[in-house]
Amino acid sequence: MKRYLKMSVAVLLAVGLTGCFGSKEEKNYGKTAQGWYDAIQYSIAHDELEKADKQYLSLRSEHMDSALLPTAMLALAQAHMADEEYLLANYYLDEFLKKYAFGGWAEYARFLKLKASFLGIHDINKDQKLVADTLARCQSFYASHRGSRYAPLVQTMIVRLQMAQYLLDADIARLYDHIGKKEAAKIYREKTKKFLYKPEQIEGPEGGFLSSLNPFD
Repeated sequence: MKRYLKMSVAVLLAVGLTGCFGSKEEKNYGKTAQGWYDAIQYSIAHDELEKADKQYLSLRSEHMDSALLPTAMLALAQAHMADEEYLLANYYLDEFLKKYAFGGWAEYARFLKLKASFLGIHDINKDQKLVADTLARCQSFYASHRGSRYAPLVQTMIVRLQMAQYLLDADIARLYDHIGKKEAAKIYREKTKKFLYKPEQIEGPEGGFLSSLNPFD
C-alpha cells in the first residue's frame, strides 16, 4: 500500500475507535506504556503500519498522559510519510499539534506537515490547488520561523513551488491565448511578471528538476 489508505484503517482513525479490533486484538491489552511503545516501534521497523496504528490507539486509550505518546505520534507520522500515506501522516501530526502546540517539537510537527503536503504533489498540472496551498503555508512558516533549523529546507520548497507556479501560470496564459480569451491570458501573464527569477532559469518537467520537486531526495 502506497499513496492510498486501506478502508479499514481509514475507518478506524476517522471514528477514533479505541475498542475492538478483532478477537486477537481484544486479548492483547493491559501493557505498560513502554510495552505499547516498543510494540509500535517493532511494527514500524517491520513495515506493519496497520498493526502499529492499532497499537497506538491502545497506547492512547490505556496511557493517555504518557510521555511516550508524542514520540509515538511523530514516529508514526514519519513512517506513514515514508510509505507515501500522507493523509495518515497528517492525521498523526494534527493529533500531535492538538495536544502539544508549543515548543521545539511543535515546530518540527509543523515542518513535517509542510513536508507531507509538499511530497503529496505528484503532478503540478493536476495538483494546482495543492501547489498553491502548500506554497502559501510554506511562506507563512518561513515568515515566522526564519531562525528555525528547518528554514533552509522550507526556503528550498518555496523556490521550487514558485517555479512550479510560474510554469502553471505561463501554461494557462498560453492556453487562453490559444482559445482566444485574451483578457484571461493577460491576467495570468501578469502573474508571471511577479516571479523573482527569469524564465530561462527554470527547467521544465521534461528531465529538469521540476519533474521531481522533492528536495529531500
